[in-house]
Amino acid sequence: MAFGQYVNLDFNEIKTSIRDYLRANTNFTDYDFEGSNLSIIIDALAYNTYITAYNTNMATNECFLDSSTLRENVVALARNIGYVPRSRRSARARISFNVSELVETSTLTLNSGLVCNGAGRNSNYIFSIPENITVPVVNGFAEFENIEVYEGTLVSQAFTVNSSLFNQRFILDNSFIDTSTIKVRVRSSASSTSSVSYKQIDNIVGITSTSNSYLLQEIEDERYELIFGDNVIGKKLANDNYILISYITNAGREGNGASEFSFTGNITNQDGAAIDANDISLISTVESSRDGDEIESISSIKYYAPRIYSSQYRAVTSSDYESVLGYIYPNVESVTAFGGEDMSPPRFGKVFISVKPRNGDFLSDETKRELVQKLKSYAVAGIVPEFVDLKYLYVELQTTPYYNPSLNDNPQALKTGVSNALTQYSRSIDVNKFGGRFKYSKAVSLIDSIDSSITSNITLVLIRRNLKAVLGQFAQYEVCFGNMFHTQESAYNVVSTGFTIEGVTGTVYLADEVINREKGRIFFFTYNEGGTPNIVKKNAGTVDYMTGEVLIDTVNILSTVVANSVVEIQAIPHSNDIVGLRDLYVKFDMTNTTINMVQDLIASGENTSGSRFVHTHSYYTPTFTRKSNSPVSTAAAILPSTASSTGTTTSSSGTVMSNTPTTTTSSSSSTSSGGGSSYGGGY
Repeated sequence: MAFGQYVNLDFNEIKTSIRDYLRANTNFTDYDFEGSNLSIIIDALAYNTYITAYNTNMATNECFLDSSTLRENVVALARNIGYVPRSRRSARARISFNVSELVETSTLTLNSGLVCNGAGRNSNYIFSIPENITVPVVNGFAEFENIEVYEGTLVSQAFTVNSSLFNQRFILDNSFIDTSTIKVRVRSSASSTSSVSYKQIDNIVGITSTSNSYLLQEIEDERYELIFGDNVIGKKLANDNYILISYITNAGREGNGASEFSFTGNITNQDGAAIDANDISLISTVESSRDGDEIESISSIKYYAPRIYSSQYRAVTSSDYESVLGYIYPNVESVTAFGGEDMSPPRFGKVFISVKPRNGDFLSDETKRELVQKLKSYAVAGIVPEFVDLKYLYVELQTTPYYNPSLNDNPQALKTGVSNALTQYSRSIDVNKFGGRFKYSKAVSLIDSIDSSITSNITLVLIRRNLKAVLGQFAQYEVCFGNMFHTQESAYNVVSTGFTIEGVTGTVYLADEVINREKGRIFFFTYNEGGTPNIVKKNAGTVDYMTGEVLIDTVNILSTVVANSVVEIQAIPHSNDIVGLRDLYVKFDMTNTTINMVQDLIASGENTSGSRFVHTHSYYTPTFTRKSNSPVSTAAAILPSTASSTGTTTSSSGTVMSNTPTTTTSSSSSTSSGGGSSYGGGY
């Protein structure tokens, strides 16, 4: 007889296949009803086949990086292409303190290990250093300045090389290790006092047979193993060599945010004598603890391992920079890189990188400098990496869900449910990243699915950028949205929150006036609620509706209504799907999202004719000014001035680029200025 084609491994399908096989054999006649003994045997055979097929399928999946699910297998497969997953990272802080009243002391040494306790997030954490720090004593005074301390405990471990063992392994016993803090020293024997430092390497480029180096790999239970050379790639260890290894075990992301420190370390003088603790000053915090992170996740390993392999640890293309940066800096939530040739005007020979860290909104200047130095070992000669602060593109919703009061008479609970669902979507992988996309259909369907009582919703989308003003100085500003604007009215498609400018009394707002389908004009005006706008400057800039770009001519902004010198500029997008272009980071803003629950009287049967149905606009209704829920500035408004000032032009992140003296004369309706040709921008 012919065997069937097995295309389904479902239990019932397997039983059916066995019965079909037996049906062709006339010797068996009692298999086709459930009460027979042979039917029980068929069930056992089908069950055994099902379990075997499942185990085979799972085992096969674990042989491939994309389909494997167990961490040990994912790590092993990544190791085959030369990728070492990032370890857990200690939170790092910078502190300073000094020691006084020192007599007959030439140097002080802050010994490795415990240094201080740090308080943060309702918990205390231990901070340590991996190596001794020695400073000179000048006139009885020693200063430990800008010291980097690591959250966690310093642990030491020792091995003695035994060449009689066939396969001796050097495995670190602890999990939660920050591998960047590993220090390896090798002595000729356990009794020797001198040692040689060994360095960890990522690849074998430049490594010779005499290099004091080692490789690191993750093994089971998130532990690590050190692999030393073989006199071909790296120097081979000799019999009885004594290996001293120290490292810091840490709490990962939990250690972030510590800002208050108390000294608990050990300081000795040049003779090894301890220093009186009363001579040590209070610790001043230079930088709160940051950059602590968990061990690299399985999904991250699957993403970065093939990309690092394809780049061969070289940064040539923009995608290479994105992959390498995610590898060398574990605190990356999202990263984008683009060549200077894509800029207008082009800046050849540079690659621009923007990073959204996991903890915080921007990279510190110190972190940027560290990353630039690390990237130099990967970058091609002649290409200069430059970090730029990311720019947020905020997405806001004005949604009106209709609900059936017969099914749910608690609109506040429904509103809370809608808010929670949108908040959850705001944290999804669709948004909150470079190249992210707010997907309108997902948000709308999410609202409808909150509760069976919600019958429909009318949802409008707004986009916003924050202009960071340089207060009291003349500057021009460029704010790019990266999305086409919709112009349904002749004016007030683009509006802002309030600010004050030199020469004009009262709060000023900006808006647009449509010239044609592609271009518009920016104007300044004052406005009192319920009144008519009073234009104070008709030609204050331009707007490009096709590219979503707002240019503001030279202006001296004195204060802003929104806190932190921010002017919020909102626009109506041409498409409800919002895309983050180049260095724009898409962020769904729930603070300024409004939810208005409305009863659906038709669905409830209260008004089936629809005569009392509440209609909601399906199109944005323009307003003269932007209504914002952002924190209000507590600084007093600066009064208009007629004095001369210094004009400052700013870069797109608000960083001062140049200073050019500019004398201005103020009037009640306009501001004139000379100089100032560069652009400042939003964030």
